[in-house]
This record gives sequence, structure tokens and C-alpha cells, in this order.
Amino acid sequence: MITRAELERRERERLAPFAQKSADSAGREHPEPPHPHRMAYERDRSRVIHSQAFRRLENKTQVFLNGTGDHLRTRLTHTIEVASISRTIARGLALNEDLTEAIALAHDLGHSPFGHSGQELLNELMRDHGGFDHNAQSLRVVERIEQKYPRFAGLNLTWEVREGLRKHAKFYESPKGEKLTCPSLEAQVANLADEITYYSHDMDDGLDAGFVTPEQMAELEVWQESHEHVRRHFPKLRGKELNAYVIRCIIDRQVQDVITTSAITIAKSRVQSVDDVRRYPKPLICYGKVLLSANRKLRRFLYANLYYHPRVAGLNRRACDLLRAVFEAYLQKPALLGRTSARRIKADGLHRTVCDFVAGMTDRYLISEHQRLFGSGL
Repeated sequence: MITRAELERRERERLAPFAQKSADSAGREHPEPPHPHRMAYERDRSRVIHSQAFRRLENKTQVFLNGTGDHLRTRLTHTIEVASISRTIARGLALNEDLTEAIALAHDLGHSPFGHSGQELLNELMRDHGGFDHNAQSLRVVERIEQKYPRFAGLNLTWEVREGLRKHAKFYESPKGEKLTCPSLEAQVANLADEITYYSHDMDDGLDAGFVTPEQMAELEVWQESHEHVRRHFPKLRGKELNAYVIRCIIDRQVQDVITTSAITIAKSRVQSVDDVRRYPKPLICYGKVLLSANRKLRRFLYANLYYHPRVAGLNRRACDLLRAVFEAYLQKPALLGRTSARRIKADGLHRTVCDFVAGMTDRYLISEHQRLFGSGL
């Protein structure tokens, strides 16, 4: 029988000195007794996977509106892919894989329906009421909105997982009140793995859907190097099989680059503990200079040719018209929210309560709700 104490001992022997150890967690907002057989971040990972918000990701848009293609990625498949890449990078740097994976699995729990278009619209609708950002909303989901336990709201995740969800915070305070500049390396890994995943896989979906072409991609250094490598080793590959393997090689190159570059950067920084990492003035998980420049060009290409493609943008605009109508209907008649959500209006205000409710919707549920309220769908 392997106990939690034994697992924690093995973890101390295996992980780098600057990795976040489970036994050194700052704990949870609501104290709970430790589990006899599972470490803290293992429990966090399970809590995220068993949450309602996680299950809803299956029916939330990544780039292409959910349901428009059987093989196109959803917010859930994207999340699983981020978790997989996160674990690979964490293992390569002797970091805490459980913590990295828990952050990766939770990072999009607060994403709105209809992808980035939905997020931008919610931010517009909430302009005078604190705005909307899906990273902050993910933190709100795990701290307040999920209702799984009788003694407290939220999932009561460890401080380190919640630290990892403060994705774009310039400064934040530790539990001891210290002003920190960077999160753990595990959080930094999950953040960069998210970027690797959505650029590569959005490119894959764009090619599969015919919205971008290999000829367009040939202008990008990221594509060129991997494409030449694949053609050299597998000259008979053609069409979708060729494109799919090129994408696979792009991801592999990115992951290897991050592991190699980050290992060098960490060594040069001379950090010796996770506290040193948090006090360091800039992130230590990073790309090399060549790939960083190539990825910036890829980002500009995807925004110009995929994310704002007329067919993608047109469908998203129609979907957002539905979102706006439902949001405004709830403001005018809060009883439509149901008793559980309506009870939070006094504490959180009407706009924030409506925003929480709409942000939690799947694409499918929002469309059906519009049908119920107005008699028309997408």
C-alpha cells in the first residue's frame, strides 16, 4: 500500500529543487484533512475533471462554432491537448506534473460560449460593470460558482492551482502577503502549452476545414521547416496525411524548443527554490529567439486568415447576436435565471450574476435558450 506520505517522499527525491512540491502547498482557503493516498494536486485535478464547468467544455466553441464539423476541436479537446503537452514539458524539466496538469485542465473553465467572439461581446456588455475576461472567470468558477461541497462554495483548490489561473496578473500577493511577480514554473508551463496547442491545432482545423491552404502556410517559417523535414523522410505523403504529420512535427519542435530553452534559462537564473521563481522579474519558461519570432508571424497569420475569415466571423456574429439578446432578456427579467442563480444577485449585482450565468452556457444551450425566449435559433 502506497500512502500519500510515501508519494510525497518520492516526489521530493524526483523533482528539481525549484519545482513546487505537493507537501509544500500553501493549502486551501477552507482547511481540509489530507487524503491518505492522494497528494494535494492529484485531488485538485480530480475536482476539476468532475466539475460541471469541465463537462460543459465539450459543447463550447474553440474556433469553429460547435457542431459545424465532426473532427473540429472543441474547448474540451483543446483543454485535454493542453494538459498532455503541459505534462510532457513539466516532465522534461523535472517539475510537478500533477500541478501543471491541474492548472491546464482548469485554465478554460470560465470561457464563454462562441469562443473568443463570445468573450469579446461579454466584455463589451460588462464594460461598466467590471468587464469580462475568461482567465479571471476561470478563477471565479473554481472559487465561487461551482457548487460541489456542503461547507463551502467553489472547488476549494489549492493556492498553487489558483495562482496558475491568474494568467495575466502583473503582481499578486502570496498567502503571507508578499508581492510576487511570477507564478510557479508549473503555471508558466501550462500557460505556454496553451499557446503551443491553440496555434498548432487551430492551424490544423483551419487546413482541415479548407479556410487556409498549405500554399498559404508555406510562407511561414514554422510550417516550412517541419514541412521540409516530413517531405525529406516521407516523400510519398500527400494531402491531409501530409498536413497532419507536419502539424505533429511542429508541435514536437515547439515542445523540444521550450524544454531546451527553459532549462538553459533556469540554469542561468540560478533560482534554487520555487520562492526564487516567484520573485524572479520575468518568466523562465520560454521559446528560443528563433521560434519566438516565427510564432509571432504565425499568430499574425492566423488572425488575418483564420480567426477573422469571413465565413468564421459571419457565423460568430450571428451567434453573438443571440448571446446579446439572451443577456439583455435576463437583465430585464432576472427571474429567468432560476432561483439558484437569482439568489446571488444581492451579493454580486445583477449584471455580474447574468454574466456568470451566460458565460457558463454551452453553445447549444444558449441557442436553445434563445429559441425558447424568442422563437428563433441560429
